[in-house]
Amino acid sequence: MTHEDFTLLDLFCGAGGLSLGFVRAGFGVVAAVDSNGVAVETYNNNLGAHARIVDLARDFDLPEATVIAGGPPCQGFSSAGMRRIGDHRNGLVSRFANIVSKLRPKAFVFENVEGFLTAENGVHVLELFTPLLEAGYLIHFRKINAANYGVPQHRKRVIAIGGLGWEPPFPEPTHTAFGAPGALLASRHLPLTPTVEQVLANLPTPALSPPGIPQGHYYRPLEGLDLERAMALRAGETMRDLPEDLKHESYRRRAYRRVMDGTPTEKRGGAPAGIRRLKYDEPSKAITGGARSEFLHPFEHRPLTIRESARLQTFPDDFTFSGNPSEQAQIIGNAVPPRLAEAIATTVARGLRGAKKTSAKGAILSFIPTLSGGHSPALKHVITTVQKEFGSYLETEELLLWR
Repeated sequence: MTHEDFTLLDLFCGAGGLSLGFVRAGFGVVAAVDSNGVAVETYNNNLGAHARIVDLARDFDLPEATVIAGGPPCQGFSSAGMRRIGDHRNGLVSRFANIVSKLRPKAFVFENVEGFLTAENGVHVLELFTPLLEAGYLIHFRKINAANYGVPQHRKRVIAIGGLGWEPPFPEPTHTAFGAPGALLASRHLPLTPTVEQVLANLPTPALSPPGIPQGHYYRPLEGLDLERAMALRAGETMRDLPEDLKHESYRRRAYRRVMDGTPTEKRGGAPAGIRRLKYDEPSKAITGGARSEFLHPFEHRPLTIRESARLQTFPDDFTFSGNPSEQAQIIGNAVPPRLAEAIATTVARGLRGAKKTSAKGAILSFIPTLSGGHSPALKHVITTVQKEFGSYLETEELLLWR
């Protein structure tokens, strides 16, 4: 099979960030599905009419493909918002694994938020592994920072890559990340991750009304207390750095809810960040659906534009987004950065070209849930659970202790 013959089935395709990366790496898309109509319209406008609206919780016909990839909706266990125990969307992890097990592609790629690891005591890790290992997939499972792959933001994600009976490679970091705790753990001697300033430098002055040039490059000027807050914040500062009279009331309620609940001081943790002014000389914080209201430009007293968020997600300027501003921001924030997707796709293609049958039995080739030397109690529980449930699939126990 030549590189050009490799095909992709994109489940939970969203706006198409994952597919765009795979297309850049030489894959042909046979189909893409999602339940979000705005995301599907965006996908089809930019990548061709591959995508269709599907209720992913129901059975439906899907074509065969060399690779099945996807990231089931993450809001149920995302650390960016309130976690919802028992959220029905969490069950879509099992749906993804069962579809892969049924169609048996040569490889699969799974992507999700880091909260996936420990949500509901790690049950979703079991839901992912169980059918895939039984089907014979050899799997790498690791937490990564997209900044280590040239994406100009600190975006921690869980990536699983599996080969059916063959050992797939896992993409090596291409960049040294900086500007966040633990950022240097993956690499120290590679080119530096691009900064916010480098990524946004050549954009024109944003318009004051839509659509902007390029599309989405506009903003509505801040007024009143919002403007006062912006003027008071220096690069890297957040709502918690403002004087009390400038803190938003909703921020104060969230900041002190643990105090009102009687949580002991030593267990309260920090207050939420609220709005934040980005640093121009570092990668951005993770772009989410709320970035245009939560992130301020590094030195202008205004929020990020939709296009600036898209650039920090590594979407090209000619990639247009459907929907109203809130919908556009949401599908951008939910997307897999195309640059990260391309790094993964290029590595998977290289593995496919040299794939040799090595085993008829599934195996966990690597399980690296953190690069840190310490494990939280929740993470320790997940590691213990994986050892207990999948011990016979582990190549060595040391895989669970890799740094």
